[in-house]
Amino acid sequence: MWKGILLVLLGACSFGILSTIVKSGYHQGYTLGELCSVQAGFGMIALWIIHLFSGRATYGLSNKDARNCFILGSSTGLVSVTYYQSVQYIPASVAIILLMQFTWMSMLAEWLIYKKRPTAVQWLAVACILGGTLLAGGIFNNNETPLNWKGIGFGMLAALCYTVFIVVSGRVAASLGPVLKSAWIVTGAFVIITLLFPPVYLVNGRFLGSGLWVWGIPLAAFGTVLPPFLFSKGMPQTGVSLGAILSAAELPVAMLAATIFLHESVSGLQILGVVIILSAIVMANLKRRK
Repeated sequence: MWKGILLVLLGACSFGILSTIVKSGYHQGYTLGELCSVQAGFGMIALWIIHLFSGRATYGLSNKDARNCFILGSSTGLVSVTYYQSVQYIPASVAIILLMQFTWMSMLAEWLIYKKRPTAVQWLAVACILGGTLLAGGIFNNNETPLNWKGIGFGMLAALCYTVFIVVSGRVAASLGPVLKSAWIVTGAFVIITLLFPPVYLVNGRFLGSGLWVWGIPLAAFGTVLPPFLFSKGMPQTGVSLGAILSAAELPVAMLAATIFLHESVSGLQILGVVIILSAIVMANLKRRK
């Protein structure tokens, strides 16, 4: 049990520091397309190597589950593009808060698509998440520079794309192992990102000359390889409800990393907003577990 809790927490922490790495990459002069591409490319290569060394059966796109995962990868690719675009316009500590709106979006999506009506406690959790978002986003900080509406829009779009992935991924690819499933999903993400941002860095010298490849390693490790592996190992031991609560650690880790490494200021109201959001997630999932 405790091993599972530790694995899930480590997976959440890996996701949490991702926005800080991306923001640092922007400061070094790299573009949205370059960072998204090297993350998906390195992650795809690493996952396929891990799968091949595992000795398990490989299913190609002729397999329905593999094909569904490949198509589903387009949503994860769009999550990276929209989320990293959001980080360009607004602080990383705020972008992660917008991404966390998938918690209530996925609830509504299951109600509309699968007729799973939210309980009264879950509706209360939604209200708390929305209220906490206003506080955590710094809306009431009069001394802060107003947030860029493009950043807010891309952040909410990232949450919507992530909602699609969350709602669909749990219902496909029952025959695939977690590594092979992740490999096909990331392959699909790499394809959609390549279509949006052709990898010209491979021919203009930026991949090796400017050190872009160095950034691909932490982006792929913390955003593509480690989290699926840690979650696939830890979630069966913790259960979905407790796992969802532990996964919320991504939010405070992201804000802490942005404060330490990017020197982003966080007010007391923003911290209160984060506490409210985390409390709402815990409340909703404890009710579901009960």
